[in-house]
Amino acid sequence: MCTTRLSTAVPTPRHDDAVVHPAWLRIAHWLNAAAVLVLVTSGWRIYDATGFLGLTIPPAVTLGGWLGGALAWHFAAMWLLVANGLLYLAINLTSGRLRRQFFPIPPRQVLRDLGAALRGRLSHADPRHYNSVQRLAYVFVMADCVVLVLSGLVLWKSVQFPLLRTLVGGYEGARRVHFFAMAGLCGFIAVHVVMVALVPRTLLAMLRGR
Repeated sequence: MCTTRLSTAVPTPRHDDAVVHPAWLRIAHWLNAAAVLVLVTSGWRIYDATGFLGLTIPPAVTLGGWLGGALAWHFAAMWLLVANGLLYLAINLTSGRLRRQFFPIPPRQVLRDLGAALRGRLSHADPRHYNSVQRLAYVFVMADCVVLVLSGLVLWKSVQFPLLRTLVGGYEGARRVHFFAMAGLCGFIAVHVVMVALVPRTLLAMLRGR
């Protein structure tokens, strides 16, 4: 009598088929990218109207055409960044992803991963898990965006937020905090783009999720 045994083994999914970024994360990422691009370029136009640091941003890379137009773009993108950022944080907190993906960040591990990255030896074998340098960078940019929003509130409604105004050193202090927080965000974007250029499959993962 001949019997046939059915295999109960579950086929292991290929690495290329593994979900790297869920749809909600990809949508939030690209909405944030659009909001930040508008905020930075319109913010540069707003800065040029005052130039309180003695610097000038080339008009060709600014948005708005004039102060009123730049303010309109800036406020529109601000609401998008705040709404999208709050939703992003809420999903990360309630799902536990914030703790799993971004913590802990051991200083010794950061130094080791940073050294490996500078030597071009940092592994990107599994894009679903961040190394310590990535964790530190992403936590930095989340905190930096919070500083941008809070200092921006002081610039927008200074009288309505007296405690915030005091914490950032008054209205003039808020202008500087806002500007340098923006510079920190631009620095993150520059490094982020370079890393994507060096490891282009990370861009594909953010586009298609796998």
